[in-house]
Amino acid sequence: MSAPVFFAESADLSGYTAGSVYRLDGAEGRHAGVVQRRAPGEDVDVVDGEGTRLRCTISAVDGASVDLLVGEVVVEPRPEVVVTLVQALAKGDRDELAIEAATEVGADAVVPWQAERSIVVWRGDRAARSQARWRATVRTATKQARRARVPVVSDAVTSRGLVARTREVVAAGGAVVVLHEEATVPLAEIELPVPATVPSTASAGSPAAPELLVVVGPEGGISATEVEGLVEAGARCARLGPHVLRTSTAGPVAIALLCERLGRWGSA
Repeated sequence: MSAPVFFAESADLSGYTAGSVYRLDGAEGRHAGVVQRRAPGEDVDVVDGEGTRLRCTISAVDGASVDLLVGEVVVEPRPEVVVTLVQALAKGDRDELAIEAATEVGADAVVPWQAERSIVVWRGDRAARSQARWRATVRTATKQARRARVPVVSDAVTSRGLVARTREVVAAGGAVVVLHEEATVPLAEIELPVPATVPSTASAGSPAAPELLVVVGPEGGISATEVEGLVEAGARCARLGPHVLRTSTAGPVAIALLCERLGRWGSA
């Protein structure tokens, strides 16, 4: 069984090597030492959310302070194709269920979409609170999935903004897939971007990995005007299968299938 994951209070783990001692304290230390009652000898991982993972063994526990002996430092490579879920805002918690599951199955980024038929509207203070809640949901799902990278949650986009983003992604060698129940092309036949080898510690001048946007509409579906605009910008419509899925499940299912096609699951 893989070791449980805890986030580093400081994002900088570059100074740690095998044999170092890392002190897990603060909220994460309390969770490990007090809530979960972790004990010396147990294995845990500490991640910075940006790809660095310390594989550790607990050496001492003092309440909310947990000392960890670092056994190995692993810097996981950046994705060769950035898989981004564009999730339409939905009522209840369906959109949050979508981004939670999408994070667990492998999404690298999340974009909230204020679609024409979204019942929920993000404005002013509500937008800031909602985005913060999405980020917290993604962070928790990252721990659940024991990932070392936390998917980025962008600012919400309008349909016009999504069309502009689609043009940029396609022009840069990426691809945009709109999940639509009336599409005739199966998701399995959609051409994927050519993977790019990106260093784990990419600098500002390093080539960016192509992006694969997966667009999911709200409960009422994507409007014909939105579909037309996205297709004109270079997006392709695809169907998942014979059944119509909820907005909370369509994205995670699609991303799981795409991650399999990208070879991510087979290499685990």
